[in-house]
Amino acid sequence: MKNILFALSGLFALTTALAQPAGAWLIQGGVTRISPDVTSGNLSAPSQEGSQVNVSGDAQPTLQLTYMYTPNCAVALPLGAGFKHKMYGAGSIAGVGQIGTVSALPISVFGQYRFGESNAKVRPYAMLGLSYAYFYDAQGSAALNGLNPLNPQGGRTGLKVGSQWALSPGLGVSVQLDDTWFADLSWSKSFLKATSTLSTGQSINATLNPSITTFGIGRRF
Repeated sequence: MKNILFALSGLFALTTALAQPAGAWLIQGGVTRISPDVTSGNLSAPSQEGSQVNVSGDAQPTLQLTYMYTPNCAVALPLGAGFKHKMYGAGSIAGVGQIGTVSALPISVFGQYRFGESNAKVRPYAMLGLSYAYFYDAQGSAALNGLNPLNPQGGRTGLKVGSQWALSPGLGVSVQLDDTWFADLSWSKSFLKATSTLSTGQSINATLNPSITTFGIGRRF
């Protein structure tokens, strides 16, 4: 976080170029990476004591629409087709490998406050978003079938991850490349918890708190 703040403060010293006036639309395309920072609870009984979960990150192409309500205040809407995350055993089952997958579609809207004048070449900004993490298409693996004492013989253990709301504060910086085009880098943190439930009745709570990093190139309209 200190490195990010230092970089933003340095970029803020640069000046001049295209204005981002009230009423302007900013449309960008780029790449977003979601990196969960998982703190897992234990899977409920019957299960091996200390059975926990970890979740991998994923990166996907994304779009973003931003509307400048005033020269300093904006609303941003990220758009994407979703992310796919692998779930791994942790705690006492850390050595079993992948136990499932889940797809996630974060639906978010961010309010931004952009510092400096509207004609500054480089504009750092702070943002606060409200996100709905929609989880779908969760699938258990063969490893999960083998671990679950209630898995039906010859059958599969189903998996479901509950969708949740989360607050997402963050920081970003927009750099004008010429009279029309710009580059944008942002980082946010979603304070997100989720509950996963097996088809055989056990459940596990986990704090996911993913970091979301987006880099994009866009155009002002």
